[in-house]
Amino acid sequence: MPFYAWIVIAVVFVFLIGIRIIRPTHRGLVERLGKYNRFGLPGLNWIIPVIEQLRQVNITEMMVDAAPQEIITNDNLNARVDAQVYFRVKEDEANVKASQYNVNNFQWQIVNLARTTLRNIIGTLTLKSANSERGKINEELLKTLSTETARWGIDIVRTELKEIDPPKDVQETMNKVVKAENEKIAAIDFATATETMADGARRAEIKKAEGIRQARILAAEGEAQAIKLVNEAAEQYFVGNAQLLRRLETVEKAMANNAKIVVPGNAQLVNVIGDLAGVLPLPTKD
Repeated sequence: MPFYAWIVIAVVFVFLIGIRIIRPTHRGLVERLGKYNRFGLPGLNWIIPVIEQLRQVNITEMMVDAAPQEIITNDNLNARVDAQVYFRVKEDEANVKASQYNVNNFQWQIVNLARTTLRNIIGTLTLKSANSERGKINEELLKTLSTETARWGIDIVRTELKEIDPPKDVQETMNKVVKAENEKIAAIDFATATETMADGARRAEIKKAEGIRQARILAAEGEAQAIKLVNEAAEQYFVGNAQLLRRLETVEKAMANNAKIVVPGNAQLVNVIGDLAGVLPLPTKD
């Protein structure tokens, strides 16, 4: 085989082994003889074999778990705390370089920084306040991590406090306190409901009594008005015969109640009634 053919084969071979493919989720840093040379974008890239080296950096969002640790709270209780940190390498050239050249193993550094920051934050809080202020703890952790990693080319997306577990005996005591509080609230609600029902029943009875009272007052007023009208009529049309009118009313009421009257055989009913009322009998025909 001619010499030039070997040269062509060698060039093709070198070209092929120098091909590098960068995925859209990564960016590349090309180093030549240990020194940064150029930035690699997604797609086909070529490096000089042996002389150059391509380092690919993942720019997608990643998560690291700040392994659980025991932290002494401000009220001297050992709380088991665990958290997660979500971050990503910024995709521009300067920040990708910073993530590789400004910090050694940024993922491990983030974990340790998160653990130290959590100890500083939770150490100033009581166990109760730490559990009730998780949002505040997440905000402070995010702020601290963002400040400390500013030179690393890292964007801290968010932090999540997974758990703050007190000691077992403290947890049991807290559960009993919560149960007692719930029972207390339930008892208060039951007492309030019972009191409301009793108050409603009392108001209903008062309304009923008021209705009966008002009805009686109206009936009495109606009767008084009727008596007044009858007296006025008696004074106007039966002057001097008020007693006679009263007797007629008495007889009327008695007969309205199905009173029994014995009528002699030789007497007229109208005369008997008149006699009861004090009215002179009608003359009889012989």
